[in-house]
Amino acid sequence: MIEDMTIEGRLYIFQAFTSSSTLLRVVAQDLFKFGQYFAVLVFGDSTVDSGNNNYIGTPFKANFPPYGIDFVNHVPTGRFTNGRLVTDFVASYTGIKDHVPPYLDPTLSLEDMMTGVCFASAGSGYDALKAQISSVSPVQKQLEYFKEYKTKLENSIGEERTKSLISNAAFLISAGTNDFVINYYGAPYRCLKYDIASYQQFIMQHQIQFIQGLIDEGARLIALVGLPPMGCLPVVITLTSGATFPRRACYESLSSLAIEYNQKLQYEMKAMQTDDGPMVVCFDIYQPLINIFV
Repeated sequence: MIEDMTIEGRLYIFQAFTSSSTLLRVVAQDLFKFGQYFAVLVFGDSTVDSGNNNYIGTPFKANFPPYGIDFVNHVPTGRFTNGRLVTDFVASYTGIKDHVPPYLDPTLSLEDMMTGVCFASAGSGYDALKAQISSVSPVQKQLEYFKEYKTKLENSIGEERTKSLISNAAFLISAGTNDFVINYYGAPYRCLKYDIASYQQFIMQHQIQFIQGLIDEGARLIALVGLPPMGCLPVVITLTSGATFPRRACYESLSSLAIEYNQKLQYEMKAMQTDDGPMVVCFDIYQPLINIFV
């Protein structure tokens, strides 16, 4: 299935990203420019899912070898990588915790909750279409889980401490690739209803709504990443190159789409800024990744 290959393909690209410790330190240092943060709250897709899909009825899971081969005790945790995720590294570099646990893990302690959890779900995105087909949690459902998380904290530590914790948390978001690679180009649904320009706007509107939803719930720092060079995903190359391995190349039009969307995203995020409002920062992962592959 194209969905399976896409997730696997993304594993290799984003594992290459996690190996760039210098870049991760820069991200962590940039977060500290906006203040001292004591919790990380993560939303998105397989690039940051630390195991939530283990607890829902979906075939999109990574709780078996070789996943986790370089993780603590070589245990597959549901992370779609051989070791830690980008968000684990960021949490570690900022001194908060070594690993960000999945929110749906029933064994979570109060300390786990207070230092941050992951709401991400592999296979998801801003467009709920694939999530409905694959039984994963789109970002809209992740926002509902976050509201539930807040209620649990309020019941345990009180409303004021919960409000302070949320306002001093870093919200990290990584999503969007599935929307274009799968929902638009991989399945014969969205492309019949939207041209690519209108679908970009459709995704952008959902992304802005999601971010605004986090702000309405008390988020003060939101850090998100743009789209990667989607034309360099292994599944995309396989389906579009028509060539044997030595001559395979990135599919430039899809990578160009990522550049275009990222430019629009930067503009929209700047438009959301106010002098005394929450800080929304957008990190470029396109250039660091394209430097690896070309």
